[in-house]
Amino acid sequence: MKEEAFAKQGHFHGEDAIWLYSGAYECAILPRVGGNLIAFRDREREYRFLHEPEMDEMEVFKARPIIHGIPVLFPPNRYEDGRFPWNGRIYTLPVNEKHTGNHLHGFLYNIPWEVESHGNKGAEASYVRLKLSFDSSREMYRYFPHTFIFWLEYTLSEKGLQQQVYIRNDGNEPMPCLLAFHTSLNAPFCKTSRPENYLFQITLGQRWELNERMLPTGKHQMLTEQEEAMKGEGAYPFFESMDNHYTAQSQNGRNRAVLTDLREQVSLVYDAGASYKQWMIWNNNAKPGFFCPEPQVNLVNAPNIKLPPEEIGLFALAPGELWQETSLLYCIPAKPHE
Repeated sequence: MKEEAFAKQGHFHGEDAIWLYSGAYECAILPRVGGNLIAFRDREREYRFLHEPEMDEMEVFKARPIIHGIPVLFPPNRYEDGRFPWNGRIYTLPVNEKHTGNHLHGFLYNIPWEVESHGNKGAEASYVRLKLSFDSSREMYRYFPHTFIFWLEYTLSEKGLQQQVYIRNDGNEPMPCLLAFHTSLNAPFCKTSRPENYLFQITLGQRWELNERMLPTGKHQMLTEQEEAMKGEGAYPFFESMDNHYTAQSQNGRNRAVLTDLREQVSLVYDAGASYKQWMIWNNNAKPGFFCPEPQVNLVNAPNIKLPPEEIGLFALAPGELWQETSLLYCIPAKPHE
């Protein structure tokens, strides 16, 4: 008999969590640590798809919750000197990456979110809906003076894990919609496999040239042989150190990353929505264990780059306007590889 889906309040290494269950899948969300979806697992096959902190890593994780789970980056990645122009105003964010002199990763990934609701969607799916209201009562409002609501909903079913994002501008003037997810995937995700058993594919287009401060110059670079392989048959995720930025280029109507365990003959598919027009790939200096394919709405430092807004994913939400996007994480049998 198929086990019914359910959601429950609980803990993850002592931290308040909402756990979702459906069939063999389970996942955990940490509302008070940036709404981070910290675990996504297949209990039957003992797969752990996301890079989770261990119990003795929790304090370090909570101090900087960036390289575990699925952190929310708003605005994402780097901004030159913490400054960017928008709608006739200069925004100034704190410089929090000293060696580059940039602002990095925004201000939503480490603050508490509200659990608006959690429960079942019928017998086969469980869900949690988180909400973050941002207004003048927030410390960061002085740097980003907009009133908005951000909803983040995760639904777990036998089909996999669905992420739905909703952002509504509740202010009186247009606001920039700058967003990414620093998704951290385990390689290996099967405890009996080795990193060398893994291939990684992604629907990237062109590589952006980055300067010494890790900011785009506006130019593109030739892809290497291994980067071309990532677009096609796949490459080892740790073939070299990567902190690279790419355009997204859909294949067969999909914008996605695929991580395949050749030993298990299983592929994890990360199907990001079409609004994510850029990818970042960071692999922890090529140290095997985990890496981060990061779907990103906008080019790094986009408001400072003199390129067409549509090309760099730079757009506004008008007062009262609601933007939404959907992503999926799920498993399929691996395609045969030579």
